[in-house]
Amino acid sequence: MLKSSDKLPKVFCIGLIKTGTTSLGYALKMLGYNHTTSNRNVLLEDVVNGNLQQIFAWVDQYDSFDDWPWPFIYRELDSHYPDSRFILTTRLNEEIWLRSVLQHSEWCGPSSGREKFFGHAMPQKHERQYINRYREHHRQVRDYFRNRPDKLLEVCWEKGQGWPELCSFLNMPVPNAQFPCANTKSNRINK
Repeated sequence: MLKSSDKLPKVFCIGLIKTGTTSLGYALKMLGYNHTTSNRNVLLEDVVNGNLQQIFAWVDQYDSFDDWPWPFIYRELDSHYPDSRFILTTRLNEEIWLRSVLQHSEWCGPSSGREKFFGHAMPQKHERQYINRYREHHRQVRDYFRNRPDKLLEVCWEKGQGWPELCSFLNMPVPNAQFPCANTKSNRINK
């Protein structure tokens, strides 16, 4: 869809885990972005250690990003890449999101990303902290971009949003393809 001569602004998904970030990644690839999810363990350590130069070097190699560590550092990314765009993926409600996080964590086990972001590697017995962090992240992102709506797209795939919203935000034509739905419980069961 894109020509190699096209210069794209960086696009960062800053939605939390289990909000449709993988689906967004597939959609961005379908639109022609040079996309990466991340080298999460290395990049998370760089965030914790304040080594943003390593992260910027990684970012310079790609056009679009999802997964950790981008929700941690959207302010720094916005400052370093002033033409970038940000997408906050959400769920229909926080209870649905929490249920998905609980199921996913049972399937894949403890996560250093969850530990760093939510304070606990597993959400079980820490549900209230997870929901509070989910709410706080959304509030902070909305506040940060409040006066710059052209920089932030907030989407919820469960509300039927998809190609029209994404392509309008990115100023791209809508592809003649179904919007991807990835990394769901049913996808994992069928693998």
